[in-house]
Amino acid sequence: MIILGVILLVIGFVAGISILWTIGIILVVIGVILWILGAIGREVGGRRHYW
Repeated sequence: MIILGVILLVIGFVAGISILWTIGIILVVIGVILWILGAIGREVGGRRHYW
């Protein structure tokens, strides 16, 4: 999810499409939150790791 967010950020920045930029930021933030929750050992959606 983090990688997809970064790809959308780059495409949105290069192409000048603001909606891709916004979606990319949202995906990166959600990915980082899930990564942190998984790293501290908290189950997310019934899974100990989100990957």
